[in-house]
Amino acid sequence: MARPSQLLVLFASILTLGRAHPGHARSLEAAAKQVPIGEPALTINGIPPTTRSYWMRQATLALDTPCPFAAFGAVVVNHTANAGLGQLVCSGTNSNSKTGNPIMHGEMAAITNCSITLTDPAGPYKLSPAQALAALADLSLYTNAESCPMCASAIRWAGFKEYIYGTSIDTLIEKGWGQIRISSLDVVAQSFDLPKPTRLLGEILTNETDPYFSWQFDPSYSCPKGCKRVSGTCKAA
Repeated sequence: MARPSQLLVLFASILTLGRAHPGHARSLEAAAKQVPIGEPALTINGIPPTTRSYWMRQATLALDTPCPFAAFGAVVVNHTANAGLGQLVCSGTNSNSKTGNPIMHGEMAAITNCSITLTDPAGPYKLSPAQALAALADLSLYTNAESCPMCASAIRWAGFKEYIYGTSIDTLIEKGWGQIRISSLDVVAQSFDLPKPTRLLGEILTNETDPYFSWQFDPSYSCPKGCKRVSGTCKAA
């Protein structure tokens, strides 16, 4: 859920940047359009909370098993298609341990898969590279945990219409996860020069996403549904 203090930090950052860089005045209007945190209980951009919850669950269901160690999953959705629910465009999961590529977080994998899907000449979209880049501005990226600054920056460079996350970076840190302590709020606040705004909605469905990141460093914490403890770690039952 949005915290008033977060919103105050955002606006303070925008005002400070405006004073420090007078030439950025033209960009402040764009920054104001991307106030990043929305109240999850409200309908935002015409999308009701039940639909938000559905796609957040899909981000988790994108995982290969119900209890991988790094349970970070993401989906990219077109909310203008399939009236009411939206349409899945692509998905991705954390695969750096499988690929040996340290940047293959769930969001990076999803963005990569989207680029492939949108430009595949045998696929459903058949877009040119330029068309694929432009299409991202109409899509929403859901991730079951707040993006690290690398992924949050990639989301902003992509220019997604929306970026929605579940478990917060603060919660990940509390649960023992190593993190680069730069919030998505800060990344959005510092990216107002980019031409396409991104609406950020935080901490959606955390009662369901938090457990996927709570067992790894706490032997007493219950495994996610469908898993059991085996030699100190959670394995699919």
